[in-house]
Amino acid sequence: MSTLPLPVAVLMSGRGSNMEAIARAGLEDRIPARVVVVISDQPGAAGLETARSLGIRTETLQVQPGQDRTAYGSALASLLASHAPALVVLAGFMRILDAGLVRAWEGRMLNIHPSLLPRYPGLHTHRRVLDAGDPLHGCTVHFVTEQLDAGPRIVQARVPVEPGDDERSLSARVQRWEHIIYPEAVGWFGEGRLAARDGFAWLDGRRLDEPVARGKA
Repeated sequence: MSTLPLPVAVLMSGRGSNMEAIARAGLEDRIPARVVVVISDQPGAAGLETARSLGIRTETLQVQPGQDRTAYGSALASLLASHAPALVVLAGFMRILDAGLVRAWEGRMLNIHPSLLPRYPGLHTHRRVLDAGDPLHGCTVHFVTEQLDAGPRIVQARVPVEPGDDERSLSARVQRWEHIIYPEAVGWFGEGRLAARDGFAWLDGRRLDEPVARGKA
């Protein structure tokens, strides 16, 4: 197993609460990983100031006028390479990545999605769960692939939908679990226990036909 902290780059667009959860877990030696750079496509993202307050280097890479996804992906790839991370973590990065960039980081890029994937890929998951009358909701950490929210699932937390829930209350409970399982998955990767192979996530040498379960069974 790895003994040195894993260098991690985080891509985010907003508050960066998952970035902060991962960064603090590393700084407090709860996981063998360190966030070495936080990159945002939004110069006003609140998470940038949070990262700086934790002593983490920040970068902003905005989309330039007329710049297509491929050109932006190339610029982002160069910026990532300059910081030499071993893992890239998406934490509310509200931009679809270029396929070439995703392929280059295949097996070394994670995302968290606020649903029990494969249910409800895409946006507005809390609203869709409430509209469907589902009894359970949750969040999923997965490896990133070219297909949106469809990469190998690693760990999933289940959250009961309670009477009277609205999008805000349900989102808050789901996010509390996000801040638990995302650092956990990054820690597994840093320990050398987690990998992607043959279209599946593997943990401790065992293929995960279903993600590791957390929260309500």
